[in-house]
Amino acid sequence: MTGIAQQSPIDAAKAAFARRAWRDAFDLYAQADRAGGLTADDLAAHAEVAWWCGQPDDATRIGERAYAAYVGAGDRQRAALRAIQLSDENANRGAYTVATAWLTRAERLTDDARDSGAYGHVVLRRSLIAGGEGHLEQALAYAREAIAIGERAGDKDVQALALVQTGQVLVAMGQVREGMALVDEATMAAVSGDLGLMVTGRVYCCTISACRDVADIRRASDWTEAAHRWCDRQSVSGFPGVCRVHRAEITALRGGLAKAEQEARLACDELLKWQIAPVAAEGYYEIGSIRLRMGDLAAAEEALRQAHQMGRSPEPGLSLVRFAEGKTTVAHAALKRALAEEPTRPGRARLLPAHVEIALAAGDLAAARAGADELAEIAEAFGTEASHARKHVALGAVLLADGDAVAAEKELRRGLEAWQKIEAPYEIARIRMLIAVAARAQGDEETAKLELASAKSTLERIGARRDARIAAEALGDAPAVAAGDARATRTFLFTDIVNSTKLIGVIGDDAWADLIRWHDDTLRSVIAEHGGEEIRHQGDGLVVSFDDPGRALDCAIAIQQRLADHRRAHGFAPAVRVGVHEAQATRRGLDYAGAGIHEAARVGALAGEGEILVTRATLDASRRSVATGEARTASLKGIVEPVEVVPVVWR
Repeated sequence: MTGIAQQSPIDAAKAAFARRAWRDAFDLYAQADRAGGLTADDLAAHAEVAWWCGQPDDATRIGERAYAAYVGAGDRQRAALRAIQLSDENANRGAYTVATAWLTRAERLTDDARDSGAYGHVVLRRSLIAGGEGHLEQALAYAREAIAIGERAGDKDVQALALVQTGQVLVAMGQVREGMALVDEATMAAVSGDLGLMVTGRVYCCTISACRDVADIRRASDWTEAAHRWCDRQSVSGFPGVCRVHRAEITALRGGLAKAEQEARLACDELLKWQIAPVAAEGYYEIGSIRLRMGDLAAAEEALRQAHQMGRSPEPGLSLVRFAEGKTTVAHAALKRALAEEPTRPGRARLLPAHVEIALAAGDLAAARAGADELAEIAEAFGTEASHARKHVALGAVLLADGDAVAAEKELRRGLEAWQKIEAPYEIARIRMLIAVAARAQGDEETAKLELASAKSTLERIGARRDARIAAEALGDAPAVAAGDARATRTFLFTDIVNSTKLIGVIGDDAWADLIRWHDDTLRSVIAEHGGEEIRHQGDGLVVSFDDPGRALDCAIAIQQRLADHRRAHGFAPAVRVGVHEAQATRRGLDYAGAGIHEAARVGALAGEGEILVTRATLDASRRSVATGEARTASLKGIVEPVEVVPVVWR
């Protein structure tokens, strides 16, 4: 706040607002408010600043004062605009009754000024409500009325928001080209800088949402990055959380699962801080989808249930979890119900690929064929690469189930080509596994193995461990996932937070929950980078399996270094002990059992604060030249022979 000593607090606050120094502006407006004499406009600006500072409760409290000041001054139009903003803020936090009451006030204030921009905002909210209830024709009529009002009033904000709303409704009705043209028109107004800050952010969000609705992945990616840059330039928050959800979706699609999960979790934290629960629900759904791809069914279900609690349907994710658990009948019934309740093409397009896959597994060829045919119709309407890719995969899967392997392979290869253009490695790998089935049905084992090997390699690289194991099983490189007696030599890595009970007592349960989430996200990112397979969450740490002791040791060192880097940069990170041991163990579904894994757990328990402890045999097998401390012989509980363990010097 240098260089503002000569100004009055209110003038300095306005200057800070102009340069987007939101924290300075908030403090200066508060100082001016204590001195008294803030106008209604000053209070409205103070409320907006509070929002950009991430203080939604203050924004609402000050906004209510601004509303009262406008009413007291007889300024019905600005009072209505403030009432609409308060309606939006309450809707974001799920206080729908209060939101409706504020909108009713705005309607009453603008009833005699139906050519005003304020009334245009009222009509626009009517369109949003009608669309949310599935009344698309009514939503379209309101949106078009709002465009006309915005034009008559010369209100660019109303025009842009109404254009993008009209476009989204048209897309939902299947008129994709007409709808996306209007969305583009609105977005150009945002890019040109003609709109207010809040409206610009909303237009960007609606544009990205429209691109996702029609599966225009490239376009969504481009606009997501543009929106993120805009947020950085304006030093605004809240909207970055929205952008992060979309970035997480794109990053996951491109195969960066661990990075995408971190982005999505950060987005949820930001969005809940700003009390934007509906979009936070999308973030949790994305986390669930990512964990499902990574093969962590329990964590996937937990995230999907959080999304559901916030108002987002957990489908098709939850049905895919049930399908992965072998509960095909349950999954099939749930998706049929979800489809029966979904009237819009974008919504059905999100459900149908999973519906086709699960219907085929359930033996319901007729339902699968109907779903594939509908995806073909949607692809023709949307005209995007991803929609055509999904169509080809669904049609190919149905043809394969119907016994026409030749035609199936042709469709599947068209789908493969489309996903390759989008650069979606998970989808590509899954199609290759289907192509392998088609090739084997034609007696072409060479092609089948080639496709399976490629799929397995890709899935292992991106950390989709369950699918990678299925590919390995089909290739003959691994025992079946369900096999209960498969023995394997693996290197196990155990982590544990040191003195966690004491730490919980110091920081409290809520802060501990935040810390453990950050800890898990950080370690999972490192594990994914080193090709580890997370087996389970145990206590305050993770149990991880590697097919190579060298990679396990590299991962252990990287974990400690990542924590140390965070400690230097931010002042704190939990102290973690790590144990590494190679042993034979028995595969039990997605877990391992036997004396070997228990021995690895005991090694981990011996490690001290910030220490990596590795058994001598594992260190020798790793073929890594690392600095070590003094070796010692340890007696492990339940293990007859003493074990030589070596501390690794990682600092």
